[in-house]
Formats: sequence, C-alpha cells, structure tokens
Amino acid sequence: MFRIVQKEQLAPTITRFVVEAPYVARKRKAGNFVIVRVDEQGERIPLTIVDSDAGKGTITLIVQAVGKTTRLMFTKKAGDGLADVVGPLGNPTPIEHEKTLVCVGGGVGTAELYPIAVALKSAGNRLHAIVGARTRELIILEEEMRSCVDRLIVTTDDGSYQRKALVTEPLKELLEGSEKIDAVYAIGPLPMMKAVSQLTKGYGVPTFVSLNAIMVDGTGMCGGCRVTVDGTMKFACVDGPEFNGHNVDFDELMMRNRSYVDLEKVSNERFEDAMKAQGGGM
Repeated sequence: MFRIVQKEQLAPTITRFVVEAPYVARKRKAGNFVIVRVDEQGERIPLTIVDSDAGKGTITLIVQAVGKTTRLMFTKKAGDGLADVVGPLGNPTPIEHEKTLVCVGGGVGTAELYPIAVALKSAGNRLHAIVGARTRELIILEEEMRSCVDRLIVTTDDGSYQRKALVTEPLKELLEGSEKIDAVYAIGPLPMMKAVSQLTKGYGVPTFVSLNAIMVDGTGMCGGCRVTVDGTMKFACVDGPEFNGHNVDFDELMMRNRSYVDLEKVSNERFEDAMKAQGGGM
C-alpha cells in the first residue's frame, strides 16, 4: 500500500494528495505520470506527478473528482493507502533553455503545468503563464504559478475572477506583441489544447500539448491511449504524453475519449448508490 501522508482540498472537486512513493519520488521528472489504483478491485488511472520530495520519499498528485475512481479517491483521507502507484511513466517534458515561453493551463491542467513551469524557469527561460477556469472556485495553484513565472495572467470564463476571457485571448495578445515567443506549453481540456494549437500554428510558434488519453497499463501494451499525430498512430503513454500540438488529430482523440461514456455514467450511478447506502456522499 502507498500511504496518503497529506490531503488538502483546493476546490469543491479538486484535491491535493501527498503520497509515500519513494522509488517514484527519486526518479520523476517534469511531465512524468503514475498509474494509480485506489483499491484492489479498482481500475487504473493516469495522474501527473505535480511535485516530489526525494528526501521524504513522497510525490504530490492533484485529482479532480469526476468519475467513479477519482470520486472514490476523493473519499480517502490522510493515513489511508492506495493499492498501486506505478511510475514514473511517460517521457519527460522537452525543456527549452534561455528562451521566451508561454505556459497555458486550463482547469485542473494547471496542476500538470506547474512542474513544467518550475523546470522551464530553472532552465533560464523568460516565462509568461496564462491559467484559466470556468469560474473562480476552479482556479488552482495561482500563487504557486506566480512564484515561478515572470508574468501570470488569470482568466475565468464567467468573469467571476480576474479577466473574463478564454485563455486564447491573452495568448493571442502575447503572440502579436513586441516580444518574440519561442514556444508554448499547453495543458488542459482537449478543446482548449486544440484551440491553442490552432492559434499558435498561424504564428508558426512550436506548441507542446500533454494528451490525456484513455490509459490502462501505461506501458504501451493495451493500446487504449492511441492517438494520431502527423498521420501516424502513437501511444500517449510511451511516445508522449507530450506531442507537437500542430500535428495532433484532436477531433479523433475527443471522439475516442467518449468511447466509454455510457459505462462511465453507469459506474458513477452505482458509486452514488453505494455511498448513499453507507450513509456517505460527495
């Protein structure tokens, strides 16, 4: 078992977990992820490693409770254990050096973006960051992001906090500004990453996106995370998770990610019934 050392709720459905995983903590790099199984009967889900402490042997995961498994994890508390934490998996993020870059995070994607921003800043880059969410309560890691970038822009779809805009609006302003942007790193919902990639392609700015495809084993054997990149089939777990956003077939990936939507709905409903029977809830 992998013991949960600390649990902190960041937003109504978003929680930060610090978990004992010493081997992972020693090896992980920005962009790596782990495959987690909450209990022995549970499914395997990929979660990005947000941070690690090799000395303490811990890793940090930030989880949004949307499906049955993440909602089950949401019910865990400090002192509880997770059945499996396997990793670090995936390729580390390609890190530019001494350039001017923009990091764009959408929703819980900001959690995945944060370790990349830290690594990019440590490599001597000038760094702009744009983080956005539907509403104020879903903005996470604002101060953490502010501490590792040269400029932070915060947007909300509904205008409840900071600037009312989609993340592509301030990104376009940066791309059209006097400062040359050398590359963009974008992580968030697939429609957001698609929109960012379409925008930057018009300016010829290289763009890295982290693909949140369906995964099972995380080692390339199951084939569940197939994505089409530049007309060629790739596996997000072993060839990625980051790819050139200009070459990703986002429409195909969004369709594939909905393959199990009916089963996910049934699983969620059964979980809710089980929680009610136990006198609990979310």
